Amino acid sequence: MGALGTVVRNFYTIAGPGVMLLYPLYASIRAIESPSTLDDHQWLTYWVLYSFVELFELSCYNILAWFPIWPYMKLVFCIWLVLPMFNGAAFIYENYVRQYVKIVSYGSYKDSDQDKRKDLQMLSIDAKKSVERYIERYGPDAFEKVVKAVCYQQL
Repeated sequence: MGALGTVVRNFYTIAGPGVMLLYPLYASIRAIESPSTLDDHQWLTYWVLYSFVELFELSCYNILAWFPIWPYMKLVFCIWLVLPMFNGAAFIYENYVRQYVKIVSYGSYKDSDQDKRKDLQMLSIDAKKSVERYIERYGPDAFEKVVKAVCYQQL
């Protein structure tokens, strides 16, 4: 089992940098160049969470060294964060991290571009995708009518 055994034992060393650094780096560059901000959010979220994992690992290195399975757990976790089918980075950020770092002012509603941007930033990733699809399909004027109708109903 010589070569195959070596590959299996060192899988983390081979796959880790590609999964945790190279692919996210490539995807982040593509996100910067794309016109949509949704992918920017995904990759910024990934880098925030990856930084937390690295800080945890650096802080607890002496303890984690006793667990030979730790590198594989970290690899699986990072795969879950990276793969778009799982959208793990967005899930963890929206459900756990955001509640501790969210700083939002809930003042009175003003009909200005700055307030609209703040409202859009507070939406979840799924909601942003839905809004973008709606605007692509029906146009920004139709979206404005929907927003005004909803705001009018709430008053």
